[in-house]
Amino acid sequence: MYEHLKYLDSLMSSAVEEKRIMGGIAAVIRKSETVFQKSYGYSDRETGEKMTESNIFRLFSLTKPITAAAAMILLERGKIELRYPLKWFLPTFENPQVLDENGLRPADRDITLSDLLTMTSGITYPGGTPAGMKMGELWGSQHDAWKKNAPQLSTREFALEMGKIPLAFTPGAKWEYGASADIMAAVIETVSGMKYSEFLKKEIFDPLGMKDTGFYVPEEKYSRLAKPYVHTEQGNVHYTNYDLCITDYKKPPAFESGGAGLVSTIEDYSKFVKMLLGRGSYNGVRILGRKTVGLMTTGGLTDAQRSGIEWDSMLGQNYGNFMRILHDPVAAGTNGNKGEYGWDGMLGCYFCIDPENEAAFMYFVQQAYTGCTEFTRRLRNTAWGAID
Repeated sequence: MYEHLKYLDSLMSSAVEEKRIMGGIAAVIRKSETVFQKSYGYSDRETGEKMTESNIFRLFSLTKPITAAAAMILLERGKIELRYPLKWFLPTFENPQVLDENGLRPADRDITLSDLLTMTSGITYPGGTPAGMKMGELWGSQHDAWKKNAPQLSTREFALEMGKIPLAFTPGAKWEYGASADIMAAVIETVSGMKYSEFLKKEIFDPLGMKDTGFYVPEEKYSRLAKPYVHTEQGNVHYTNYDLCITDYKKPPAFESGGAGLVSTIEDYSKFVKMLLGRGSYNGVRILGRKTVGLMTTGGLTDAQRSGIEWDSMLGQNYGNFMRILHDPVAAGTNGNKGEYGWDGMLGCYFCIDPENEAAFMYFVQQAYTGCTEFTRRLRNTAWGAID
């Protein structure tokens, strides 16, 4: 029935042979059933450990869609409204300032929760802009504290400190990828009265049976954590950097990053994907309402906000709730349908869902700075080509 998935198998095998990746897993889901799933290469090249479906992956930004789902849970229970100002939950964001090449000035308006979910908040990741460098100092102090085994800021404490730093631009002025999901995690803590990890466990992970998903890896499971790699002049070597306050996952972190902190297996994450594919329900368990999933998977950027996006992976895309939403298949160069949505992480873990075809594609890998590359898009096009 899915004979053409042999081409997906061939692409994955070639990627390992060519050392494009050390190892990975590809999966195709149709109508909530996994119709293809196969592991390739190594989870640890140095020891010769083969990649298997039990391997645990650092999700990095694939954490963000889960944070969006958590926010949607609060929205459909009437706990939040997307037009609410962020300062109601995190008071240090009152009277926001903007710092750019023209100096420091008041922002034109407050940040809303919608601005967080569309990455139009002005809260960027560390970078070369004046505001980005100041934000980078906060991230750096967190990392230095971990290296010194000193106390780190918690999720809410980190967000409150971020609120004291000027924004890169006035909220709503444009789209720029950044730490909005980390701030949203602190909002969820504030509203729910629970640690972020506890909220996710109660509302998403336990109901879906995601037993290997969390912000750290227990000692008895640590050997299953796949090694990350990076391409350098010396070849594809072990990646040892700790990015965005993410540590070695050996113990529960003080800072539970809603933007990048989770680990999971492809089996676990596929349950989350199948829940979205099932319009909020999976295996008889309802996490979100059908209409809520519809809102969650609708692009929220204006034409003006989209016009400034220069990422190759965002061509033909809109964006909302921490995911890309396909707006123009021709511009994106894909055989997917308008309305396809998903996201990826810095170490390459990726998923996308085509609601029209009731299908999903997943690609889990630990290869630094891959994300949604041309190879990922080739895999996706091949997967969609096999769906009749």
